[in-house]
Amino acid sequence: MTQAPLAAYPALRMRRLRQADWVRRLVRETVLTPADLIWSMVVHEGEGEVPVASMPGVARLSVKEAAKAAREAKALGIPAIAVFPHIDGAKKDATGSLAADPNGLVCTAVKAMKDAAPEVGIMCDVALDPFTDHGHDGLIEGGRILNDATIEALVAQGLVQAQAGCDILAPSDMMDGRVAALRTALEGAGLQDVMIMSYAAKYASAFYGPYRDAIGSGKLGTGSVDNPGDKKTYQMDPGNTDEAIREVALDIAEGADMVMVKPGLPYLDIVRRVVDEFRMPTFAFQVSGEYAMLMAAARNGWLDEDRAILESLGAFKRAGAAGIITYFAPRAARMLGA
Repeated sequence: MTQAPLAAYPALRMRRLRQADWVRRLVRETVLTPADLIWSMVVHEGEGEVPVASMPGVARLSVKEAAKAAREAKALGIPAIAVFPHIDGAKKDATGSLAADPNGLVCTAVKAMKDAAPEVGIMCDVALDPFTDHGHDGLIEGGRILNDATIEALVAQGLVQAQAGCDILAPSDMMDGRVAALRTALEGAGLQDVMIMSYAAKYASAFYGPYRDAIGSGKLGTGSVDNPGDKKTYQMDPGNTDEAIREVALDIAEGADMVMVKPGLPYLDIVRRVVDEFRMPTFAFQVSGEYAMLMAAARNGWLDEDRAILESLGAFKRAGAAGIITYFAPRAARMLGA
């Protein structure tokens, strides 16, 4: 890329283009809009809203409230909602069998949301951790996460979600080969238009803690089976970047339409590298821990809450992300539309 030669001061004064709001808006390189946001939402089987203690401002929504939220997303210009379930602990088991229930919480919520606002895309998490009593994303045998057996369960889960009206399947499990298996199953079921956004580079991160609270996930290292204490055998090592490129390349080759990096702000370098390497629609997930940290600081008066929300979201766009999955989506959209 050829760059114009820089004049010397005072012929060049960089502050000229910062002196007023109108000129700052005119020359802004990165612009965030509601169309860049996917609303991360947790649904539950009961009535009304249930606040999540570790995520101020976030609540689990009933199916009825989720349908209302879909209409709100449409009004705010938010293109899509990502749905995550909170399952009653008494209904969980070691295999996450409820994940493939066509009449379960996720499928019921998807149908209600699509009926309420068919123009809003619905993205479903394809993973077993909300449904297993041990909280892992896969089936366990002898303390080991089973890859291929888990994929069979994920395909069954993904098919019922797609049949319920889900527009985007988002496998977040990090099992090898799951994107190809889902794509093959969708084609075979006549669901070829259902998209796949793979959690292609998902790291074994400390920033997922509040999410586990939000979905009532089982505690790792305990449960009805020999249960590993972490997810490091299937989620990525935070120290690796070349491995992320290999993971993304494999998912694209297997049929992913879009790819995702998770977590978000601590991994903006990965976002940028994936965008540069593949020129694929690349999304980032501003995860629960990022949300909780920002809100905790704001509630203590240490940050300007509104400015920090928009600045953090803008960072993803500046890094090259096509969009951001975030719990801040409705609030940010209202600010951006003001």
